[in-house]
Amino acid sequence: MNVLAVMLGGFFGAVCRYALGEWLPTTNGFPLGTLLINLIGCIFLGWFLTFVSQKKTIRPEFTLIIGTGFIGSFTTFSTFSVETIHLFQEGLVFLALLYVLATTILGLLLAFLGRKLALSHKEKGDVV
Repeated sequence: MNVLAVMLGGFFGAVCRYALGEWLPTTNGFPLGTLLINLIGCIFLGWFLTFVSQKKTIRPEFTLIIGTGFIGSFTTFSTFSVETIHLFQEGLVFLALLYVLATTILGLLLAFLGRKLALSHKEKGDVV
């Protein structure tokens, strides 16, 4: 059953990633689409996993469907890695370094922000 949950979420995450990647342009060789997709995934996963950990009524299958399946296939470390290597090979060293730093620093900050957002709802007693 867990494998089916991951597969279901993975299917929809991959489709959304593809659609958003097609819609977002690559600008001057910079892979803006992958960067934005991964950053969206960081803030959402930071929020979602923190939110789920606070709610004892949410079934573990939803974490597999949404966290592992959907976000796991929506975001992509492998594409980030290949695009970074491509930028270096094309001599676009500044863009490659910018891409690595933006992905890493902004990704961590957004995951932290997502976590803080989920915790702030707990502190306020809000129902989400």
